[in-house]
Amino acid sequence: MTFRLRMACALTAVVVTLPAPASQAEATYERVLNGTFDGGSKEPWWSSETTSSRVEGGRLCADVPAGTANPWDSMIGQNDIPLENGRPYRLSFTAVATKDVTITAIAQMSGPPYTTPIAGSAQVTTAPRTFEITGTSTVGEPKSQVAFQMGGATEPYTLCLDDISFTGGVIPPGGVRDLGSPVRVNQLGYLPGGPKRATVVTAATRPLAWRLLDASGTAVATGETRVHGDDAMSGDHVHIADFTRHHRNGTYRLAVGEEVSEPFEISRELYGGLRVDSLAYFYHNRSGIPIEAKYVGAAYARPAGHAGVAPNQGDLDVPCAPGACDYRMDVRGGWYDAGDHGKYVVNGALAAWQLIDAYEQAGDVRLRIPESGGRLPDILDEARWELDFLLRMQRPDGMVHHKIHDAAWTGLPLRPEADAQARRLFPVSTAATLNVAAVGARCARVYRPFDPEFARTCLGAAEKAWAAAHRNPSLFAPAESVGGGPYDDTKVSDEFSWAAAELFAATGRRSYLKEVTTGLTTENFSWRDTGGLADLALARVRDRLGPLDRLKLVRRVTGVADRHLDDLRRQGYANPVLPADGAYVWGSSSATANTALVLAYAYDLTRIPRYRDAAVESLDYLLGRNALNQSYVTGYGERASRNQHHRFWAHQLDPALPHPAPGSLAGGPNSGLQDPVAQRNLRGCAPAKCYIDDIGSYATNEVAVNWNSALAWLTAFADDTTR
Repeated sequence: MTFRLRMACALTAVVVTLPAPASQAEATYERVLNGTFDGGSKEPWWSSETTSSRVEGGRLCADVPAGTANPWDSMIGQNDIPLENGRPYRLSFTAVATKDVTITAIAQMSGPPYTTPIAGSAQVTTAPRTFEITGTSTVGEPKSQVAFQMGGATEPYTLCLDDISFTGGVIPPGGVRDLGSPVRVNQLGYLPGGPKRATVVTAATRPLAWRLLDASGTAVATGETRVHGDDAMSGDHVHIADFTRHHRNGTYRLAVGEEVSEPFEISRELYGGLRVDSLAYFYHNRSGIPIEAKYVGAAYARPAGHAGVAPNQGDLDVPCAPGACDYRMDVRGGWYDAGDHGKYVVNGALAAWQLIDAYEQAGDVRLRIPESGGRLPDILDEARWELDFLLRMQRPDGMVHHKIHDAAWTGLPLRPEADAQARRLFPVSTAATLNVAAVGARCARVYRPFDPEFARTCLGAAEKAWAAAHRNPSLFAPAESVGGGPYDDTKVSDEFSWAAAELFAATGRRSYLKEVTTGLTTENFSWRDTGGLADLALARVRDRLGPLDRLKLVRRVTGVADRHLDDLRRQGYANPVLPADGAYVWGSSSATANTALVLAYAYDLTRIPRYRDAAVESLDYLLGRNALNQSYVTGYGERASRNQHHRFWAHQLDPALPHPAPGSLAGGPNSGLQDPVAQRNLRGCAPAKCYIDDIGSYATNEVAVNWNSALAWLTAFADDTTR
């Protein structure tokens, strides 16, 4: 039951009104999220550091301290509220307090000069009362805030708010999205010998003429579109234009009627730069080492993060979270996982595994990293930066700590060397331990020719982890977490199977092979579901399998690949992922890349060209041939993502900081809309359009090591197929 229903008998209406032009009274859009608190969460409402807050009985309640000097010293608020200049607004709410007080309710700019066009006082009593404040905005600012100011109290009290509403403005939530040309192409381009298709959004029910225009505007190829029809995931009615037969290198645009696509290249060298940049992502996100201008350029250079230099408390001597253990560990190094400064074993191990596997698939490529030119191939040097961290996370008994991150959530922007939060080591888990067993075994096999001593270290850690996981098969990471993601997983039979496959591949011992219990399915793999990786591990050493087991492996991989190939062809856009439930997941772009990886494995096992072509065509989706005409890779395409959720790639918040580095993969459409920016701007979105390039949208626009490792693997494959 809501606060309003419980207390209706006690309500008294009080109206504080600022004049608003009657002619503008048509504005009715709701601008705040979660104004009723009926779900038990206070997100996205915040409160000042001086003021603790919580949802209690369907109300947002704040403990207002005594002794603050200014009204804004104690506040409750919500950010990202749009204000349109000259438009009327209405702020209404119900309030009750443990003593009679006066508070101020405002809508204002959230930064300098803090213009406050909507403001009014509310006389709050111990009986709940409703309030309404109206006014006309004198600013146009899409990221303003609604706030309640309680500072300056002489005695402490508790204030509870409910039914908060802020309506006004004529621009609908999310605005009117400009998706650019309806002719959607891979904005990077196409390989001369690969598939070349575009998607055209049109209501036409008959084929349309298309023209391939060179740099001078001359049509060098023509044809007709194929009517695909309605595309379920985007809601678009589309045609397909196929110009695969054109092989000549150059810069082109595709024209359909008066509509012209973004420019793109046809080139054998198409993916070489992206291959390098997608791998450079990992050096950019290293922890514990200075990122030097000579490798990344001045804009991206920074001091070492979490190296124990003030204000950092550092990762060299980290205590456990309360109740987790009674010791401290040196867990320096590794990669920052995503938009925050956390380091997670299950994500990092998968990312390291994909870099090592990319080396096995496509060989090395020269990187701008400090270790370049040493005895290790560069890509294995980069993977080792994470491997060394993973080994440090292992206890002497073989168990591995699940993660390390800040004790509390930090805000944006925040460069890693400026992070003053205490760091905490979180408990060991069976999943993390088995991840180290799997990637340690892969390390042992692949690094052996280059560094036998390190390979032996990896194998020793892997075997120790394997034994420890068998002794402790049910130690799970908790589902709740503060300061970092939980990465919880209560099913580890898949991790046991993956680790067993990798240990068999590294040692040849048949006892490990008997414990491989999973195979590839259409769910593919992720940090949580690793069972499919067992087949991919065995595929690398398939000559060690008997003829029947080898045949079964090929059939499993190609059977899954055939399903993905069918899903790609059934859709209007070149995505091999077609969710059975009609919903895109968090990190959907990585799901696309990992699905393409499976298609590439099918090609590697069979040399059937359709698998190779489908894997390469999947890059079209990531690079602009999608429902949003959006390249999800920074720096690649005319309409590329550039405001991903990241603590120090935060130019959108601070012009002194850079945009994400080229080659950074955004999370992509996510039907869940788990962040306030997505909830406010993407209401009612079709699944394939549930994305916004905004730093605040961590649910659709974050980056992550295991997403970029998937992109790096796929671009290495695409680049290698042309050599």
